[in-house]
Amino acid sequence: MSALASHRKTRSRTVKTSPAVGFTTAALASVTLLSTQSANAAPSDPKPSVEEVQKKVDDLYRQAGTETQKYNQAKEATEEKRQQVGKLLDENAQRTEKLNESRQVLGNYAAAQYRTGAVAPTAALLFADSPQQYFDQTQLMDRMTDRQRDVIADYETQRAAAAKQRAAATESLESLTRSQRALRTSKQDVQAKLAEARELLSRLTAEEKARLAAIERKKADEARRKAEQKAEQEAKAEAERQRREKEREQNQGGGTGTAPGAGTGSGSSDGTSTAKAAKVLDFARAQIGKPYVWGAAGPSSYDCSGLTQAAWKTAGVSLPRTTWDQVKTGKRVETKDLLPGDLVFFYDDISHVGIYIGDGKMIHAPKPGANVREESIFYMPIHGSVRPA
Repeated sequence: MSALASHRKTRSRTVKTSPAVGFTTAALASVTLLSTQSANAAPSDPKPSVEEVQKKVDDLYRQAGTETQKYNQAKEATEEKRQQVGKLLDENAQRTEKLNESRQVLGNYAAAQYRTGAVAPTAALLFADSPQQYFDQTQLMDRMTDRQRDVIADYETQRAAAAKQRAAATESLESLTRSQRALRTSKQDVQAKLAEARELLSRLTAEEKARLAAIERKKADEARRKAEQKAEQEAKAEAERQRREKEREQNQGGGTGTAPGAGTGSGSSDGTSTAKAAKVLDFARAQIGKPYVWGAAGPSSYDCSGLTQAAWKTAGVSLPRTTWDQVKTGKRVETKDLLPGDLVFFYDDISHVGIYIGDGKMIHAPKPGANVREESIFYMPIHGSVRPA
């Protein structure tokens, strides 16, 4: 009230007439109204801190990643349904053609009967809802030849098959429509999450953006430190493996007479896996710098699972499109046992994936606004890992 009081005019000591009284009453009402509005406005939500914005934006990007996987899943289902519908329509056209051929044969019999003056039975047959029911009449069936019976049976078979085919095509079309609807919904959800994240970031001042960048650097530095620790562990494990291998060869006769690769614990299967992993890494490294685009699978842009799918395809391994399906392929491996080429999945909802390259690092398509890059696998919470081949 003190702030409001400072705006009041000094009261005059002159005697006020009735119009002045009315003015004073109106002024007091205005003051009361402003006081009420101020009281109501007081509890309004304060501006979020930079840390809160950073957490919210990260969460929105993660949610957008989840919705992207839903989009990929719906897109894949839509393509499958579209192909299925196309196949069913082709088959239905073929069935219809066969049905028309059977109908043509029946028409020929009708024409023949017309010429002999016996048009009524066949005409009734041709236009009946169920020709078989009509020909079940004993007196008519007795007059038919074996060839005619075969034609009628074939017609009935073709008509039933065509009806079944039409029903299957109709069901597939309805399923396609549902998939297309899910595709649109997922696309809208992704766009909404990304728009909300952009809106939050646009409200930051230059100083707040600098603080946000500092928070991101600190997070990246911590992840990098963990990656360096893992790299040291891997180097020690490799040195120990080589030491044991050398010791084993010496115990077998100083390393002479041993065929290349024999007794190393790496058979042809391991050699093949290593060769495949090398192709995967070569491809992934060649994509560094290309932009993340949700729903993209190359060659000019990628989302996370689009990159992993394309990379392993170069090694002759076909991976599913989504992270949720990719995590089910191959062999599960612990983080401590990761090898180059393995897929590392993140978050409880498995909404992100990267390709392990060794030394605690991966190549991945991070998020909208970022490019394919190398990064510590510890930048995000790890869900689990698989070795596709």
